Amino acid sequence: MPAKIVSINISDKKGVRKKAVASALLKENFGIEKDAHASEKWHRQVSLLALESIQKMQEKGLKVGPGDFAENITTEGIDLPVLPVGTKMTIGRDIEVEVSQIGKVCHNRCAIYHQAGDCVMPKEGIFVKVLKGGTITTGDEIKVVGAG
Repeated sequence: MPAKIVSINISDKKGVRKKAVASALLKENFGIEKDAHASEKWHRQVSLLALESIQKMQEKGLKVGPGDFAENITTEGIDLPVLPVGTKMTIGRDIEVEVSQIGKVCHNRCAIYHQAGDCVMPKEGIFVKVLKGGTITTGDEIKVVGAG
């Protein structure tokens, strides 16, 4: 089964759960239009988290789903944390992104952490920068095209 997007999530503020949208515009060297994390000034333009990681938290009894960990793109069928920094991927027809960071330091314990005693985003989420933009849609295929 090919890897794909199961949810696209945006918010107008940082540090909050994101709301699902059917499609979004990824802008080159910026991120997702209308998302609080998009910026030309840093490397964490778009965040990705696997549905499989969210399911681990559901198995711990949490009522969580795509966007609840503040990830922009929820994926299925790709092992995100094993991709090294510099890995290039295509999304949909011709969008190109490059892995810029694996995981993150969680400075403030979020609501998810307090509910479950754990959070998957710091360990299993990844960040990418947008090399070639375009519109992404739920269901778009994701392909790893080269390591960094």
